[in-house]
Amino acid sequence: MLDNHSTLSEAKALIIQTTTPTIELAKLIAEKLVGESLAACVNLSAPSLSIYSWKDTLHSDEEYTLTIKTSTARQADCIARIQELHSYDVPEIIVLPIIGGSKQYLQWIADETR
Repeated sequence: MLDNHSTLSEAKALIIQTTTPTIELAKLIAEKLVGESLAACVNLSAPSLSIYSWKDTLHSDEEYTLTIKTSTARQADCIARIQELHSYDVPEIIVLPIIGGSKQYLQWIADETR
Protein backbone atom coordinates (compact mmCIF):
# COMPACT_ATOMS: atom_id res chain seq x y z
CA MET A 1 0.00 0.00 0.00
CA LEU A 2 1.34 3.44 -0.96
CA ASP A 3 1.70 5.84 1.96
CA ASN A 4 1.02 9.45 0.94
CA HIS A 5 1.93 10.92 4.32
CA SER A 6 5.30 11.89 5.71
CA THR A 7 6.43 11.44 9.30
CA LEU A 8 8.65 13.66 11.43
CA SER A 9 11.76 11.68 10.52
CA GLU A 10 11.05 12.17 6.80
CA ALA A 11 9.98 15.82 6.89
CA LYS A 12 12.63 18.37 6.01
CA ALA A 13 10.31 21.34 5.86
CA LEU A 14 9.23 23.99 8.32
CA ILE A 15 7.12 27.08 8.71
CA ILE A 16 8.54 30.46 9.61
CA GLN A 17 6.10 33.05 10.89
CA THR A 18 6.62 36.79 10.93
CA THR A 19 4.41 39.87 11.07
CA THR A 20 4.60 43.23 9.31
CA PRO A 21 2.93 46.60 9.87
CA THR A 22 1.83 47.01 6.23
CA ILE A 23 0.59 44.82 3.39
CA GLU A 24 3.22 46.41 1.14
CA LEU A 25 6.06 45.18 3.35
CA ALA A 26 4.40 41.77 3.66
CA LYS A 27 4.22 41.48 -0.15
CA LEU A 28 7.81 42.65 -0.57
CA ILE A 29 9.14 40.07 1.88
CA ALA A 30 6.98 37.31 0.37
CA GLU A 31 8.02 38.11 -3.20
CA LYS A 32 11.73 38.28 -2.30
CA LEU A 33 11.66 35.00 -0.37
CA VAL A 34 9.86 33.10 -3.13
CA GLY A 35 11.75 34.84 -5.92
CA GLU A 36 15.10 33.97 -4.32
CA SER A 37 14.04 30.33 -3.67
CA LEU A 38 14.25 30.89 0.08
CA ALA A 39 10.61 29.84 0.42
CA ALA A 40 8.27 27.72 -1.67
CA CYS A 41 5.18 29.67 -0.65
CA VAL A 42 4.21 32.55 1.62
CA ASN A 43 0.63 33.10 2.77
CA LEU A 44 -0.37 36.60 3.87
CA SER A 45 -3.15 36.95 6.40
CA ALA A 46 -5.80 39.59 6.63
CA PRO A 47 -4.83 42.28 9.12
CA SER A 48 -5.19 41.32 12.76
CA LEU A 49 -4.80 43.20 16.01
CA SER A 50 -1.54 42.64 17.89
CA ILE A 51 -1.35 43.74 21.51
CA TYR A 52 2.15 43.74 22.94
CA SER A 53 4.54 45.52 25.27
CA TRP A 54 7.51 47.35 23.77
CA LYS A 55 9.90 49.48 25.84
CA ASP A 56 7.53 49.39 28.83
CA THR A 57 4.59 50.69 26.79
CA LEU A 58 1.48 48.77 25.83
CA HIS A 59 0.85 48.85 22.08
CA SER A 60 -2.16 47.86 20.01
CA ASP A 61 -1.38 47.72 16.29
CA GLU A 62 -2.74 46.16 13.13
CA GLU A 63 -0.33 43.63 11.58
CA TYR A 64 -0.19 41.13 8.74
CA THR A 65 1.04 37.60 9.45
CA LEU A 66 3.27 35.84 6.93
CA THR A 67 3.25 32.04 6.98
CA ILE A 68 6.40 30.99 5.16
CA LYS A 69 6.92 27.41 3.97
CA THR A 70 10.58 26.54 3.48
CA SER A 71 13.10 23.73 3.81
CA THR A 72 15.25 23.17 6.86
CA ALA A 73 18.28 23.70 4.61
CA ARG A 74 17.12 27.26 3.77
CA GLN A 75 16.03 28.23 7.29
CA ALA A 76 19.06 30.36 8.22
CA ASP A 77 19.15 32.18 4.85
CA CYS A 78 15.41 32.81 5.00
CA ILE A 79 15.64 34.27 8.51
CA ALA A 80 18.59 36.46 7.54
CA ARG A 81 16.69 37.80 4.51
CA ILE A 82 13.60 38.58 6.62
CA GLN A 83 15.80 40.52 9.04
CA GLU A 84 17.40 42.47 6.16
CA LEU A 85 14.04 43.47 4.67
CA HIS A 86 12.03 44.05 7.84
CA SER A 87 11.24 47.50 9.24
CA TYR A 88 11.04 46.43 12.91
CA ASP A 89 14.05 46.58 15.23
CA VAL A 90 13.06 43.16 16.57
CA PRO A 91 10.76 41.41 14.10
CA GLU A 92 8.81 38.35 15.15
CA ILE A 93 10.55 35.38 13.56
CA ILE A 94 9.26 32.05 14.83
CA VAL A 95 10.19 28.67 13.38
CA LEU A 96 7.58 25.91 13.59
CA PRO A 97 8.35 22.31 12.67
CA ILE A 98 6.24 20.50 10.13
CA ILE A 99 5.86 17.09 11.72
CA GLY A 100 4.14 15.44 8.79
CA GLY A 101 1.96 15.94 5.78
CA SER A 102 1.58 15.08 2.14
CA LYS A 103 4.82 13.65 0.75
CA GLN A 104 4.08 15.40 -2.53
CA TYR A 105 3.65 18.79 -0.87
CA LEU A 106 6.76 18.39 1.28
CA GLN A 107 8.71 17.33 -1.81
CA TRP A 108 7.43 20.43 -3.63
CA ILE A 109 8.78 22.61 -0.80
CA ALA A 110 12.16 20.87 -1.08
CA ASP A 111 12.21 21.27 -4.86
CA GLU A 112 11.29 24.96 -4.77
CA THR A 113 13.92 25.85 -2.16
CA ARG A 114 16.95 24.21 -3.74
